Amino acid sequence: MNNLDSIENYGVHEAGTAPILSLEGITKTFPPSVVALDGVSFGVHSGEVHALLGENGAGKSTLMKVLAGIHKADAGEIYLEGRPIKMENPMDAKHQGILLIHQELSLVPEMTVAENIFLGYLPRKWPNRVDWKKLYGDADAILKRLKCNFSAKDKVSKLSIAKKHMVEIARALVFTPKIVVFDEPTASLTDTEKFVLFDVIHDLKAQGVAIVYISHRMDEIFTLSDRITVLRDGGYRGTVETKETDEDEITRLMIGRSLDTSRNIDTAQFGDKVLEVKNLSCGSLFQDISFSIRKGEVVGMYGLVGAGRTEIAETLFGLRTPTGGEVLLDGKRLDITNTTDAVRNGLALVPENRKEQGLVLGMSCRDNITMAVLQHVSSAGVLSRAQESNIYDKYAEELAIKSPSGAQKVGNLSGGNQQKVVIGKWLATHPKVLILDEPTRGIDVGSKSEIHKLIRQLAKSGYAVLVISSEMPEVLGVSDRILAMYNGRINGEFLDSEVTEDDLVRAISFEQKGQL
Repeated sequence: MNNLDSIENYGVHEAGTAPILSLEGITKTFPPSVVALDGVSFGVHSGEVHALLGENGAGKSTLMKVLAGIHKADAGEIYLEGRPIKMENPMDAKHQGILLIHQELSLVPEMTVAENIFLGYLPRKWPNRVDWKKLYGDADAILKRLKCNFSAKDKVSKLSIAKKHMVEIARALVFTPKIVVFDEPTASLTDTEKFVLFDVIHDLKAQGVAIVYISHRMDEIFTLSDRITVLRDGGYRGTVETKETDEDEITRLMIGRSLDTSRNIDTAQFGDKVLEVKNLSCGSLFQDISFSIRKGEVVGMYGLVGAGRTEIAETLFGLRTPTGGEVLLDGKRLDITNTTDAVRNGLALVPENRKEQGLVLGMSCRDNITMAVLQHVSSAGVLSRAQESNIYDKYAEELAIKSPSGAQKVGNLSGGNQQKVVIGKWLATHPKVLILDEPTRGIDVGSKSEIHKLIRQLAKSGYAVLVISSEMPEVLGVSDRILAMYNGRINGEFLDSEVTEDDLVRAISFEQKGQL
């Protein structure tokens, strides 16, 4: 379908009404010559949840940032309620009733929750002083509506990632918006928080607010949306009624092919135990954790946010100090006190939060991938650009990193490509044990499939792999064994070939008496 078709179809609605918002022929190019959007048209109606899908780099977030005044389009027009509008900056967009809930956090860490929620709109009293009582009262009312268990006076820097995302969402309830864009809003939320968010979206929809919903999670898309628009490679690929389509059709529109979503059926031959964890504890975060990973094996660790999975990974990697237990590598006890010890001994951690823990956003893709192996690409303190480029080229090809060159700043890449750079960085260290914490968080279905295949290939080549995930299809798709976490403990251990989805749901939701 071409862009002429898109201008005809993006505004079609069963009620026959005109869309409240129309973007027509939006084009955006980034230096040196990256076409992010190529004449894209899109429209959304009042009281509609319109899903916007596409692979990482397809142009979804760029299109919404043009709408929100963060980027200026090179060509095209934006119409709100039938009249053309211009967005010079995000404040213009807010004044027009357009609010973007960012995929990546845009909070001020050293300010309170209330100050972040009302940033730019702090309530005032005579003589032009902040009305702190009203500020905290109004903010607490919003947090209560979102069923948040923290205070408006809490400093944002002290909150977990999930709670920070709830603060981002709280900003949408300050105003009476006409259009709200949710960009990957559930990426770090617990199941309980997701349901609260869904209730908020339903309330906004009932009030006539137009919702644009961006997510890689198909179950959410088919639960929430009325229509789905798909972008691919910066171009429009089609708009369909949600009730008249299915996941296979949407996937084909997104990536141009169908995906193999079957469970792992490899009959792998495992070697000796590489990693052994015995009765590992870390205060109240987790207790008496014991498991092992063999050479060539993928062990999945499944559980809800807050179950202790990430804390276990951080302890193994030297980011936390254990309060009990021991860790053995190839039968020898490890004494890891920091991340340098972990890397030296052959452990690697791909963290959950790539922007804060995995990347230096202002540096190039090449420099990020070689960051952990500088000793191998330098001599007498002088870096070899040729060796750096060879390493980057190797992993850019293997991981299908979409970037104009290795010199491109990693901060300019899409979320999925940034994650691939982090994975490449740690693969470059040739670890014995590779720990991946939510390896496909914020990544599109096509890239997910590629990373899942890569995980299996890494296992076949001899790596011992630990995959931490809150997505059941992911752990079922890549794991040979699955550890179910509940409340800081391993609550069940299953062979992938034998476990059912019901088994996993029970194991991560209720304490199993006498299970282990």
